[in-house]
Amino acid sequence: MDYSGFLRYLNDHVDTSGKSGRIIIRFAQPADFAECVRQLFKHKRQHPALRHVRSSSLLQALICPLGLRGEAARSRFGLRVEQDSLVSVHSPAPANKGQTSAIPWGVRRIGAPETWSVSTGYRVRIGVIDTGADFSHPDLRHSLARGINLLSRINLPYDDNGHGTHIAGTIAASGGSQGMMGVAPRSLIFPVKAFDHNGSAFVSDIIMGIDWCVRNRMHIVNMSFGMKSNSASLQNIIRKAHNAGIVVVASSGNDKKGRGADYPARYPQTISVGATSKDGKIASFSNHGPNIDIYAPGEKISSSWLGGGYREMSGTSMATSHVSGAVALLLSMKPDMKPAEIKRRLRRTAKPLASTAARAKGGGAGEISAARLLRAKPGRSS
Repeated sequence: MDYSGFLRYLNDHVDTSGKSGRIIIRFAQPADFAECVRQLFKHKRQHPALRHVRSSSLLQALICPLGLRGEAARSRFGLRVEQDSLVSVHSPAPANKGQTSAIPWGVRRIGAPETWSVSTGYRVRIGVIDTGADFSHPDLRHSLARGINLLSRINLPYDDNGHGTHIAGTIAASGGSQGMMGVAPRSLIFPVKAFDHNGSAFVSDIIMGIDWCVRNRMHIVNMSFGMKSNSASLQNIIRKAHNAGIVVVASSGNDKKGRGADYPARYPQTISVGATSKDGKIASFSNHGPNIDIYAPGEKISSSWLGGGYREMSGTSMATSHVSGAVALLLSMKPDMKPAEIKRRLRRTAKPLASTAARAKGGGAGEISAARLLRAKPGRSS
């Protein structure tokens, strides 16, 4: 490969304003990627425009602000090129002011408190790729590690939206009787801020987030977001994370579709989550059917919010955080379990949905039970 020619092409066409869009350029051969990155770092001082090019070692890809002009990377240099796409967090209902409840109804419903005598998620590391987290929230003081801000590397991943703080609270809040308790209160959240204040992100930021999670040895990655179109690059890096032993939990989406699931929940390497309401039926907004692996509480979920407060939210995002917490409880007890084994166990130990109609609608999946999940013996149904 003509590395010098390729880097000259990038330098000449990079849009330093970032307004023309981004592309993901993947290399077929690891050696080609490694050499290109080596030369890229060497040329950055001489060609400042190249400082706007990012690399993902896990995906073996460059992320470049080139817009449509990036197609030449395919034709001239024989590389795989994909347009970067926008992704949104999964929360259909506006946030309503919530009240402090030591143990929210969803945490109770999945039976998490029944497991705390044997597991609280201790030492399980969870990457939450989202809008960041409120590091000053009293219920999250012992639940948050530093994480990373992919939108501004010099800053902590502070939440300027609220969605990520809500997700973190359901998974791991440890406020005790004075605040709220999440599903796995001694697990550790690593906020990975890929989404802006509007709850929007580019696929490339999510890719960089997954790359970071693998390099920093997360056990679980929570993805409470989705998009309608497939991304080969996103699927590729999720497959690599799965093969590295990371459990990827993804929200299925809020389109009420009977055979629906957004990407990345549609990928077989993820645990796809739908939402239930307080009556144990599928929530009215939730996608459902054969593409869903498990359901969890997702309607009117109260959790932590910006400024040390609480908010009530609905969405498959909220359901996903219950599942990530339950998986953390399991991994704290059984740290050697593989992602595919955990997914099978989740499905096998799920409670049936609350009615015959809901079970027919659910596509064979049930509602998560943390108590049954931890109690199950290999090969047994509960």
